[in-house]
Amino acid sequence: MSFVSQLWLPILVSAVLVFILSAASHMVLPWRRNEWGRITEFDAVQAALRGLKPGLHAFPASPDPKQQMKKEWMERWAKGPSGWLTIAAPGPISMGRNMGLSFLVFVGVAFVDAYVASHALGPAPHPRAVFRIVGTVAFMSFGVAPIFNSIWYNRPWRAYAADVLDALLFAAAMAGAFAWLWPR
Repeated sequence: MSFVSQLWLPILVSAVLVFILSAASHMVLPWRRNEWGRITEFDAVQAALRGLKPGLHAFPASPDPKQQMKKEWMERWAKGPSGWLTIAAPGPISMGRNMGLSFLVFVGVAFVDAYVASHALGPAPHPRAVFRIVGTVAFMSFGVAPIFNSIWYNRPWRAYAADVLDALLFAAAMAGAFAWLWPR
């Protein structure tokens, strides 16, 4: 854990930079616009879904998972609408909580980056080597995992492309902070 005492500043600075870029990506930058469709008949939808427990739900779904692949259920799925649904707990969205947890994830990615880079590079690495290693690990951290939502849950590929753009920005910011602040 000695790498933490040496790399705490790039860990924190890069997490702050990625936090700011993440906020900008979702509120300002153009690739997230129109990512979500709008259900305008929300009264009917909310009435139909009221009573579902918060969590992940699939529909149409057989009460017995062993029956889900039977012809009847496959036909229902094909006829549609069908899909996956996340139900949130009742009450307002907790932006402070969600932003705090996001920041902790960014710190965690920076921590893993610091760990990998410190072991891969050794003492006094060239800033380009730091940028390359940290950028690669950060890109993999932010850009690879979301692809499974497009593969398995029909999340639009355009949304994944936005995730990749974000991952490139986040990786460049994190790599730049580490290359700049790496102890000499």
